[in-house]
Amino acid sequence: MRAHIGLGANVGQAEVTLAHAVRALSALPGARLDGVSSLYRTRPVGVIDQPDFLNAVVALDVPAGADPESGAMALLSALKGLEAALGRQPRERWGPRELDLDLLLFGPDPVHVERPDGRWLQVPHPQMAERLFVLAPLAELSPELRPPGWSETVAQAAERRRAAEGEEAVIGAGRWHAELGAWRAAG
Repeated sequence: MRAHIGLGANVGQAEVTLAHAVRALSALPGARLDGVSSLYRTRPVGVIDQPDFLNAVVALDVPAGADPESGAMALLSALKGLEAALGRQPRERWGPRELDLDLLLFGPDPVHVERPDGRWLQVPHPQMAERLFVLAPLAELSPELRPPGWSETVAQAAERRRAAEGEEAVIGAGRWHAELGAWRAAG
């Protein structure tokens, strides 16, 4: 099953942590890394009195599970485990973080399932269509993708948000080099 995962960090050595996260994602059992976007410097959303974020998106082929709900929940559990292993600390919602791994898409179908903590996993990610920091890297990997329930492609959504937020909202910060397992600075 093709999954798209959003990566973000703005605490500590964010770029290094994000590179570790990409390598850890590719090492998940049964997973195959299919693409890594460029790295983007983005303004914070929600709590704005904090450092800029670095964001990227990966395309990852993962085990489908018995059904989309169980497959997505298994992947979410792995993502939360990776966040903890790579140093994420509990903080305020939308506040600074060492690492954030968001399950954006899981195959062609929507997923809506209750998590063990009582919250809900919704895929496509419910705020994705309004967040340029997700749309810009996702559009780089899969511009013609039309997520379940969307009337526009990812590229169209990215352009709509870029017009609303401005060109400076998302700035290229590096391109992924698989042989290095890291991003190289843009320019």
